Amino acid sequence: MNIKAAFIALLAFGLFSSHDVVVKYLGEAFSPLQIIFFSSLMSFPLLTMMMVQDPTPGNLRPVHPWWVTLRSICAMISPACAFFAFILLPLAQAYALLFATPLLITLLSIPVLKEKVGAPRLIAVAIGLCGVLVVVRPGSSPLSWGHFFGIAAALSNALQSITVRKIGREERHVVLMLYPLLLNVVLSGVALIFVYEPMQLIHLGGIGIVAFFGFAATLMMVYAYTVGEAAFVAPMQYSQILWAMGFGYILFGEIVDLYTLLGSAIIVFSGLFIIAREAFGNRSEHTPVLRSRSRGLSPGSFSISLALRRKQQKNLES
Repeated sequence: MNIKAAFIALLAFGLFSSHDVVVKYLGEAFSPLQIIFFSSLMSFPLLTMMMVQDPTPGNLRPVHPWWVTLRSICAMISPACAFFAFILLPLAQAYALLFATPLLITLLSIPVLKEKVGAPRLIAVAIGLCGVLVVVRPGSSPLSWGHFFGIAAALSNALQSITVRKIGREERHVVLMLYPLLLNVVLSGVALIFVYEPMQLIHLGGIGIVAFFGFAATLMMVYAYTVGEAAFVAPMQYSQILWAMGFGYILFGEIVDLYTLLGSAIIVFSGLFIIAREAFGNRSEHTPVLRSRSRGLSPGSFSISLALRRKQQKNLES
């Protein structure tokens, strides 16, 4: 079943990469904030169907309002910054920066989850961050806003993932899904006043694809984590660098330079070491990277961990 789960995860990340290609294409004519507004709006019916099925009793008042607010803000920042990075940078370079997310989750787990991180994982984080420097190459090439947005997307994505690990068992699933979506719609809607450009039907269709691909790929990831072990599913996220290289070359004429390849390899191997350490090293109490399963870079996605927990709850009740 682990092989099946890994294969489904590969397909899901291929769908995520296709989602990012459409974002990059639309970004040539429209602001990422406009793309986020309409994709969030189109995702609303899909996510609403999931939210109304939440069997947990209670109201929509958060148990931890400050943590929910922080998660909602991060859930708004991470797709916005990721979209800017996809548009401004070659796809492979954008992914290389986003792959720093597991490294940042490991660091954030120390103050937030009180995780005890030993020397091997800390060294892996340090090496991985050096890989980020190899990709960015400060001093040898001009830094762009794309680099800033890529790093900001990784940081905000890591922060929202660690927040779910912090409060996920105490907050209703619907609360953790509803507030980030509403914040995305409201704030990107306000920004729309300043960035709106008229859209043709083909562009609206493209945004519909962004919303559907993000939702469908997340459902596939839920299934993959249901039938397989996290240690076999989680590493599949790094297949996106291959999708990015292929799509970037064929569709946008992007050629990956040596520094991006080298830096990506360093980041990927560091991330794989952390995943292996959490899965098989028996040194991690919270396994923050393995349990932070959501991609978190699409307004149409949702928390995989919360969906899995709800599915397990239904199985116990039946």
